[in-house]
Amino acid sequence: MIRIIGRDRPVFILEGRQSAYIFRVLVTGHLEHLYYGGKLRVERESDLDSLIPKRAFAPGNTILYDNTRPDFSLESTCLEWTSPGKGDLREPMIELVDARGNRSADWVYESCELQKGKSAMATMPSAWAKAGQSDAPGDSLDDAGDESRKSKESDGVEEVRITLRDRLSKNRLDLYYALFPEKDVITRRALLTNESGEELVIRRLMSYGLDLRPRALDVIAFDGGWAHEMNQKRQPLTVGKWSMTSRAGTSSSRCNPFFMLLSPDCGEDRGEAYAFNLIYSGNHYAAVERTAAGLVRVLAGISPEDFSWQLSPGDSFESPEGVLTYSDRGFNGISANMHSFVREHILRGVWAKRDRPILLNSWESNYFDISEKKLLSLGREAARLGIELLVMDDGWFGERTDDHRSLGDWTPDPKKLPGGLKSLADQIHGLGLNFGIWVEPEMVNTDSDFYRQHPDWTMELPWKRESQAEGRNQRILDLANPQVVDEMIRRLKELFSSAEINYVKWDMNRIFSDVYSPALPFARQQETGHRYVLGLYRMMKELTESFPEILFEGCAAGGNRFDLGILSYFPQIWGSDDTDPVARIDIQRGYSYGYPQICFGSHVSASPNHQTLRRTSLDTRFAVAAFGNLGYELNLRDLPREEKEKIRSQISLYKKYRHILQSGQFYRGRGDNETDWTIVSADRSRAVGFYSRTVNRAGEDLSFFYPRGLDPARRYHFFNRPQKVDVRAMGSLINQQTPVHVREGGLLHNVIAGFVQLKGETEDLTAYGDALMAGLACGQNFVGTGFDERVRYLPDFACRLYFMEEVDSQGFYS
Repeated sequence: MIRIIGRDRPVFILEGRQSAYIFRVLVTGHLEHLYYGGKLRVERESDLDSLIPKRAFAPGNTILYDNTRPDFSLESTCLEWTSPGKGDLREPMIELVDARGNRSADWVYESCELQKGKSAMATMPSAWAKAGQSDAPGDSLDDAGDESRKSKESDGVEEVRITLRDRLSKNRLDLYYALFPEKDVITRRALLTNESGEELVIRRLMSYGLDLRPRALDVIAFDGGWAHEMNQKRQPLTVGKWSMTSRAGTSSSRCNPFFMLLSPDCGEDRGEAYAFNLIYSGNHYAAVERTAAGLVRVLAGISPEDFSWQLSPGDSFESPEGVLTYSDRGFNGISANMHSFVREHILRGVWAKRDRPILLNSWESNYFDISEKKLLSLGREAARLGIELLVMDDGWFGERTDDHRSLGDWTPDPKKLPGGLKSLADQIHGLGLNFGIWVEPEMVNTDSDFYRQHPDWTMELPWKRESQAEGRNQRILDLANPQVVDEMIRRLKELFSSAEINYVKWDMNRIFSDVYSPALPFARQQETGHRYVLGLYRMMKELTESFPEILFEGCAAGGNRFDLGILSYFPQIWGSDDTDPVARIDIQRGYSYGYPQICFGSHVSASPNHQTLRRTSLDTRFAVAAFGNLGYELNLRDLPREEKEKIRSQISLYKKYRHILQSGQFYRGRGDNETDWTIVSADRSRAVGFYSRTVNRAGEDLSFFYPRGLDPARRYHFFNRPQKVDVRAMGSLINQQTPVHVREGGLLHNVIAGFVQLKGETEDLTAYGDALMAGLACGQNFVGTGFDERVRYLPDFACRLYFMEEVDSQGFYS
């Protein structure tokens, strides 16, 4: 709950289930941060005396806030909000320039208002308090101050609005703190209203600022690029500033907006950590600054680089919403908070709670070479194996034979689809499958009818079009232009209504270059990037509300726009164009720190893999993909019979455990050469485990699996799927058992493999949850001295799936 103690100089206490966030109003009117950490016992204001810094004289050459207070300098105070000009030399949360060129401001407390539930934002998505509520942003960029739309009360969610006033200009700033107590999550945002009577330029408006006391901290961020997203990087926080900035026009695979601060001893299951995210899909910025005195400042928001916004008198501008959480239970505690928050308060619409279908995507099977005949052939094979959705990827429209042409011409190619989109969709549905399509509505090729009709509708330098820098042979539509947004909404509504479409993969395959909107005047060009994001949100909002039954999946060359803003409209995102399972283990582990597994798609693809040329088993590819939203992306028609049967078995298994795998709580264990993951049902009665070993090391005979998240006091049946080993996997060792010589890879070798399979290890036992989590001893690894059903065949890149189901004292399922 949110408690406010005192009236003239109130203290604000935001109490979650296991956390507390406390700040107060100083006598000067500034907001002083006192505490963010584990829950405290606070019954009256004097209980906070031990948290309040004692001041007598300001340090050396710091700036006194005023001459009547020789003890008080903003630079040595933990603050909730600050700006340049009054002596705080740390990174500011807000920077404004008035008509005289003045940048100084002094934001002090004016009033507060506490409400049940949560208010909505006018121009951007934000977290919501109750499933099914309507809190999507409005269409106007200038009505951000409209407080008439309130989110409904739910789950104990409360919000306090604190109004600050600039003593110099009389501008108004509203800081919103929403508490989600059951998730131990706080969201913060800022709303600036120009009440100065003159034009104002915003140079930066962060979503939040947080000052922490001196202490040793590490910072973890997630960098990467195309096909290698979410690489975890940990480093100690030293004096100076750590920062990350996206310049891609999107939230970017170069630096996902999720990051963490943590105690140096923090690990997966123990230690203190703070985590931060942003509900925003454009250029973002985060900084963590440590002063020489040890104070730590954290802030994030729209990147101030190449950004400004002209704000006229009476108009308002809002920051994106920031997300903060704290846990003293290590990274798994952080993930539990963030996962439940995303599932319950970010995802929305009919697909937020639904199990996701198993799909077959045509891309790595056919690339651009698709046709009605080929798609129907794939569909028939998919239906026989139990797949539920066929997705027609790129190549179906205009004259799209490669990526140089026709992007933007969203009409079916009559040569490839002679009956049109509806005929194909009807035939796919006739096979018992749902039907999906691929679109990239934010882009066009210059060789397209769309571009020839509207050359001024793309983001480019209109006086130098021939010098435009391009990515993937395409240009970005100028969504900062409302006319373009309106036309794309019209065209996509027409497309999505032309057939029974159940799924849409919404792609965005390049980053920004030559950022310029022909629709904006010279003085407002630095508004282009943010206006693009607002136009995108308006388009997504209109389409998802018009087609609520369509499952939309976001994609941006894989994970180049994997963020909470997109997830506010599209309930899942394609995590990476890299489908290699070995690479995907690292990528999916990275996402798992801040995003639940139901948010990302993961596909079984061909071997050798099309991105890495690595060869892996079908079992490994499935095991990794099963820990996301399962799909297949390979040519089923070319597979041998035994692999088709194996896929049929995989799909049957996945359907049995689908709800747990998609909606259960994800836990990480080890994560180096050996990886342990566990997904546990909400009632902790069932769990699915994942084990992988990247490289087989000779002589390592003992092997253990470490599940997480089980109830220590419950008894579980632990088991695996029966393992069968292809005799050819043993190579020439077969000659140790045969009376005649068998040439490896020869005819006789293959004939024997058709009749003989080796039995692999079987795991089957019951134990209490605490014993299992202490480390379950698995079957012995193969070490070259013998093999039978007690030995695990674990070559490089091998994986296992394990299953845990609660039983009573007699061993019967509960």
